[in-house]
Amino acid sequence: MKFGGIVTAMVTPIADDQTINYEEAGRLAKWLVDRGNDGLVVGGTTGEGPTLNVDERMGLFRAVKAAVGDRAAVIGNCGTNDTHTAVALAREVSEEGAVDAILSVVPYYNKPTQDGMVAHFSEVAKACVKPVFIYNIPGRTGVNMSASTLLELAHRHRNIIGVKESSGDLTQFGDILRDRPKDFIFFCGDDHLFLPSLAMGADGVIGVATHLCSMEFRRMAKAVHEGRIADAAKIHFDLIPLFKALFATSNPIPIKWAMRELGFNVGAARLPLGPMPEANKPHLRTLLHRYRETVAV
Repeated sequence: MKFGGIVTAMVTPIADDQTINYEEAGRLAKWLVDRGNDGLVVGGTTGEGPTLNVDERMGLFRAVKAAVGDRAAVIGNCGTNDTHTAVALAREVSEEGAVDAILSVVPYYNKPTQDGMVAHFSEVAKACVKPVFIYNIPGRTGVNMSASTLLELAHRHRNIIGVKESSGDLTQFGDILRDRPKDFIFFCGDDHLFLPSLAMGADGVIGVATHLCSMEFRRMAKAVHEGRIADAAKIHFDLIPLFKALFATSNPIPIKWAMRELGFNVGAARLPLGPMPEANKPHLRTLLHRYRETVAV
């Protein structure tokens, strides 16, 4: 399976009664692929993975894969802060074949040591028959996986094939990209750092704004690969207001609100996340006007 360069961390549609709207998940997945996404991360941070139980995650993986088939890669988030549960879920999901790869996050809250991370992900890798992407997001987990730890895991386990790197640290990006094994996939996990990560050789992005502007991201990547840096910078500059608006409060509150504005029945974020602040709505609503003409819902 090729994972491409433009991947969206998809929101999870949640009905008013707090159940998962699997039908809408399939409809949204198809729409995202139609708009140029090479892949979808399901049940990640933007998909409210920490609030989804095992049955809900499995149902989402099945619904999205059934909707997109082989048109796009489906990467299912199987990570949690408990190694036993993370291993069991990774084994179940990979053996069923409902996803093309799994995403497994650095354990949150526990603040594991670097050697603890090596042991944790080694157990996940040994249990999984599907490719594994490690997800490093210290702003959520409370601890950073160092470049040396990631590279040790990448060299030790052949099925650890890539990373979603959301540290926001371009020096760390560079350390990984300089020393990564051949064919190890580097996805930038910070929308606003996609352009500088491309300049260092990143393979793609797993984004939030890509719900709305996947085609702009693709044009940005194409411009960089063709040496048209000024053109890539212009696209990046044009997207900065959207990046700011989508991260003005905790993700995925703004992007779920935006997708509802565009006609998708994704519902609000589950507690403990609150509603979209009223003060943030007018600016994001203005930015959304440019996307309305390309939305068919």
